[in-house]
Amino acid sequence: MWVPGAGIPSRLTLSAFTRAGRFCVLNSGVARWKDVPAENCRGLYDFHPQLKPDVGFGKLSSRVYKSRSETKRYVTSPRVAETVVRMLRGKRKAGQLILECNPGPGVLTRALLASGARVIALESDKHFLPGLKSLRDSVNGRLEVIYCDFFKLDPRNRGTVTPPVMTSDMLFQYLGMKAHPWKKGFPLKVVGILPVKTERNTLWKILHDLYSCSSVYKYGRAELNLFVSEKECRKLTANPQTPGLYQSLSVLGQTACAIKVLCTEPTSSFDAYTVKGQLEKQRHRESLEQNLCFIQLTPHRNLFTGTLTPFNYDVFFHMLRQCFMKRNAKLIDHLPSLSPIDAVYILKQIKKPKDVRVVDMYPEDFQRLFETIECSEDDTCKWLYDEFMEDTLT
Repeated sequence: MWVPGAGIPSRLTLSAFTRAGRFCVLNSGVARWKDVPAENCRGLYDFHPQLKPDVGFGKLSSRVYKSRSETKRYVTSPRVAETVVRMLRGKRKAGQLILECNPGPGVLTRALLASGARVIALESDKHFLPGLKSLRDSVNGRLEVIYCDFFKLDPRNRGTVTPPVMTSDMLFQYLGMKAHPWKKGFPLKVVGILPVKTERNTLWKILHDLYSCSSVYKYGRAELNLFVSEKECRKLTANPQTPGLYQSLSVLGQTACAIKVLCTEPTSSFDAYTVKGQLEKQRHRESLEQNLCFIQLTPHRNLFTGTLTPFNYDVFFHMLRQCFMKRNAKLIDHLPSLSPIDAVYILKQIKKPKDVRVVDMYPEDFQRLFETIECSEDDTCKWLYDEFMEDTLT
């Protein structure tokens, strides 16, 4: 049975392929063979993550968190806060468990508590902690306040991990939360606003964590409810009908999650603060003068029931990035650089014409393409991989 905590790669390098005995690596035009042990991925749908040994909130190595002059947006409009609460509640009764990322002045926190929710507030700016802790002391245990940056959980280059940077194991073990089977979901909802300057990188990290079942997704199928810029939202939800916005991020996001745009709000409904808790004077007008979309990312229950697994997701990433490097090219021109399997045969299997372009392929088409190559009867070599591409995958 597959256990997410056991040996999942921390970066996008080719690892074991489900049902594949070998893969072929291209280096300076010369094919080289590598043996790869086949993985038994039977029972993925009912996996139950196993946790690592308990760890405390102390240092893990030798890297110190450095606060940069980051600008963060916060919900400061009571109207927006009520809208968010209504969207999160849906048809459910009071008593939901909400993990709120960077609540800042606590406007949304108060609205969530007023709705009957229990809230775990992860705040990365020390200047807001006293106010949040004062609120905690007045709500009879329904609010937990932790000095933590959700969007920096489980840093890739992990040295010293000190708050507000920490690992998901540190956070969830402190909260006393156990891992849940993927098909049963996760007993909390995450709500927050993506960082202003690192939106794109943060989205990529979220998708990497999701596909590898690492970080928060090691504990279950967590639902994320995030405010993102309208620009990134349009890219994330794009498809062949909007070819100018369609990209690998679109395919990965829609393959992994059900994506809903819950509402759209002007940036004037939010306040931006510096790392010292000071109100930002909106110097970065080009990034602030756009709408924010409140989107819901719900991982699919059946994401790992087929050929795609946390052991071969990196190949799926590679395939998509390789294709979208020449997005307007014909797919048949890309296939020889992806697999030694006959390109015409592959197109017949996915029921696509020879002149189909990359941007004409829907997310489900790319998933079918991946499955066709991965499940090929050719056990000698399914994928071609140029080592030059490795650095482009991070």
